[in-house]
Amino acid sequence: MKFSGAAHIGDIVEYGFPRGHLGHLSSDEEEALSTFKELCIENGLYDPISAGGEFCHRDDALLLRFLRARRFNVPDAFKQFQDTEQWRNANEIDKLYNTIDLERYDETRRLYPQWTGRRDRRGLPVYVFEVKHLNSKTMSAYEKSVGATAHASSKTPQKLLGLFALYENLTRFVMPLCTVATDRKYPGTPITQSMNIVDISGVSLTMFWNLRSHMQDASVLATAHYPETLGCIFIIGAPSFFSTVWGWIKRWFDPITTSKIFILSHHDMKATLELFIDPANIPKKYGGELDFEFGQTPVLDPGLKDALQWEGSYKDFPPGPIYWKDKDDHIEAIAVGSVGSKERDEIICTVRKVDYDSRLANESARLTETTTPPKMSTSALKN
Repeated sequence: MKFSGAAHIGDIVEYGFPRGHLGHLSSDEEEALSTFKELCIENGLYDPISAGGEFCHRDDALLLRFLRARRFNVPDAFKQFQDTEQWRNANEIDKLYNTIDLERYDETRRLYPQWTGRRDRRGLPVYVFEVKHLNSKTMSAYEKSVGATAHASSKTPQKLLGLFALYENLTRFVMPLCTVATDRKYPGTPITQSMNIVDISGVSLTMFWNLRSHMQDASVLATAHYPETLGCIFIIGAPSFFSTVWGWIKRWFDPITTSKIFILSHHDMKATLELFIDPANIPKKYGGELDFEFGQTPVLDPGLKDALQWEGSYKDFPPGPIYWKDKDDHIEAIAVGSVGSKERDEIICTVRKVDYDSRLANESARLTETTTPPKMSTSALKN
């Protein structure tokens, strides 16, 4: 089975981690970042100080995501960043994340891509998404629960705003946590992408058809406003008719994104995943050793868990949105969201910071080192 437009052996992911990231920029890319930052500051779109001391929320790594998405074309990146800032303000995304009802948040979390609590061999968080759970009955109940109307000041439906609270969790909680971990090859380079296993087994053509509008809207908005958060997608369990479905899906993404989507056969799934992810961090369902079922909370890996200093009676992360507050020598995990009308604002744990400037300097000195993804056998991927 061949899928025109999917990534295949011989393709090079244009900005696969760490290429195009802090510590691994060419002189032209450094210049583009400097110009882009000045342009954003001049237009009142970028002020890291105003982020309220939040760790990794609004910094150079964020700007580089937009630059990579536009191949370091500064005017194009500025237009996308400007549009995103307007979209965030119109939808009060920061307020949404800080005040979202915990039951609503968890209801949304159980439907969409979920962090396993583990990382790939590069340090990127590993997410799993079982599409079969988005059946018509479940989606109808979800839309009725959250409401299908748009936010008062925008055209974005409420059912999608819950999804974007999950994207906020990715960029404001999961990625910063993975960033502070030093047990990876490039410990000074911020983590701004994720590794995704998308399971489409058990999904009928009718279900794909019924979901097409919802998934298109979600994909288009995510690509526009959360660019370059995708490191790689492995699609598994593809049925025989998927070539038809792929014809729709590939139109929802830009070329850089589609270059990161790989469609695996069942025969090669385990071997291919292990090239990118240690078996201990692959769910048993996909040939690994991790006890993780879709719907459960993350199973935090030892490398991350050992870095945490819990506060009070906490021994694990509570459900709901969390962000990291930047302090002098450490960062604090702050649980937010609301229960009823009461908003949370609790310190969950702390993590000591490392000297990122020196680590980045060391990595910059190795800029010429090869950074292409692991090589795979020609039988590993179908396309």
